[in-house]
Amino acid sequence: MKRNIKRVLILLLVLLIVIQFIRPAKNISAGPSPNDISTKYKMSEEVKNILKVSCYDCHSNNTTYPWYAKIQPVTWWLNDHITEGKRELNFSEFTTYSIRRQYSKLAETNEQLKKDEMPLKSYLLLHRNAKLDDQKKSAVVAWATSLRDSIKAKYPADSLKRNRN
Repeated sequence: MKRNIKRVLILLLVLLIVIQFIRPAKNISAGPSPNDISTKYKMSEEVKNILKVSCYDCHSNNTTYPWYAKIQPVTWWLNDHITEGKRELNFSEFTTYSIRRQYSKLAETNEQLKKDEMPLKSYLLLHRNAKLDDQKKSAVVAWATSLRDSIKAKYPADSLKRNRN
């Protein structure tokens, strides 16, 4: 019995060592994206800093990786979060979205901030500086609302709503 347990532990150790060499590509771009939301839409330095600290790790093409991201299977778990986050909203590619999608994503951003759904609680466990207090949330919500209002004033209403037919 002890011999079998020892074999299993050795096998697990070998497996743990082997998976350290199987890594997904890092989410780091060569430079600033020409499609970043800040290239088309004005935002205060305060909002820009809030987005960079609290949102960009999962919602942009540039992630600042913590030390524990070098350990598998944590790397895979983080990569999954980043991939999903970018699929939902990628600030680095925001200007490539249709006006309808931009308008919608700004509304979703407000909704998630108001419901405390973003940043994720699991992210905040190790990134306490990303936590948004009421003042930071209000700043982002006010900016996103103002941006939505300016989009709404510039584009016809039917271009901002999804057709339900």
